[in-house]
Amino acid sequence: MDLTRFKALTFDVYGTLIDWETGIWNALQPLLSLANGEISRDEALETYGNIEVLQEAETPSLHYRTLLATVHARLARHWGIAAQADLHERFGASVPDWPAFPDSREALAYLKQHFRLVVLSNVDGRSFAASNRKLGVGFDAVYTAEDIGSYKPDLGNFRFLFERLKQDLGIQKDEVLHVAQSLFHDHAPAESIGLAGVWIDRRFGMGGPGATKRPLAQPNVGGHFPTLAEFAAMHRETDNTH
Repeated sequence: MDLTRFKALTFDVYGTLIDWETGIWNALQPLLSLANGEISRDEALETYGNIEVLQEAETPSLHYRTLLATVHARLARHWGIAAQADLHERFGASVPDWPAFPDSREALAYLKQHFRLVVLSNVDGRSFAASNRKLGVGFDAVYTAEDIGSYKPDLGNFRFLFERLKQDLGIQKDEVLHVAQSLFHDHAPAESIGLAGVWIDRRFGMGGPGATKRPLAQPNVGGHFPTLAEFAAMHRETDNTH
């Protein structure tokens, strides 16, 4: 894959840089402890992913913290669990506790030496700021659903990205490579709008979709790596040959 034409890497954060599945699973434990029967991690994450997608489509301007609390309440109803409102609110406030993938910090520090780094994320600014302290890198621009007023896979999020990259950094769409885990939220809409992409397949070798809904059709991506570290290593090897 030729990376020399790209000036900026745009990142999905949750699922790509932050281990949101572990974060979600941990944050669901107080609710799951009230369930009558056992709910497996795979079942919990897949159900969460499906309900979150529905909620984002139904309430695109809802603040992410409130959206998470609403999703948590819907999960409780889906599983027939009686839960108090404070439990939903605790889940909504859990994003700062979600851990980073162990390779994210080092890989980002390396990539920062070669590209402008930009965030396009389905969260709010406050939640991302807490996560970014775990990532330890200064992003050149951060665009969240809170800024945009909708959630990916809405194409409006990507149009917002292109407009702001040109305005803020002087970077054109064909100079951007989108780096993301979610085929549904990121790569399918990116392909439809002509944005090049690299798939960081954090669920490589695992069965099931996890917390990320499957797209209707498999999008074409320019590269496929199980980890961000392997993507950075590919760039390092390619860079050393020039």
